[in-house]
Amino acid sequence: MRAVGRQAARDIRAAPPLQSPPRDPPADPWLAAARRLVDDLAANTHAIGELLPEVAPVYLSDADAAGVLALLCEQIGEPLVQGLAARRYAIFGDRRALHGAVP
Repeated sequence: MRAVGRQAARDIRAAPPLQSPPRDPPADPWLAAARRLVDDLAANTHAIGELLPEVAPVYLSDADAAGVLALLCEQIGEPLVQGLAARRYAIFGDRRALHGAVP
């Protein structure tokens, strides 16, 4: 079952993204640095999110996964809301899953 969940997540991530294509780098160096910071945060969140389906498989809803992930998130120092958002982001590959959950 775990292999099926991983393959489903890979298939979803392989689909074309729902978000707009990357924009040209901004001329303002501060804005360019801010975008790089956001991209790094998203990449790190995605890496954490890829581990969470090992504990809470992708077929579980957020409500069901919350019960399973609460202890793990507490142990790694990640708020549960952010852990669930990271899990959704890893499953779907869409940054909108992080909106409102990751500062």
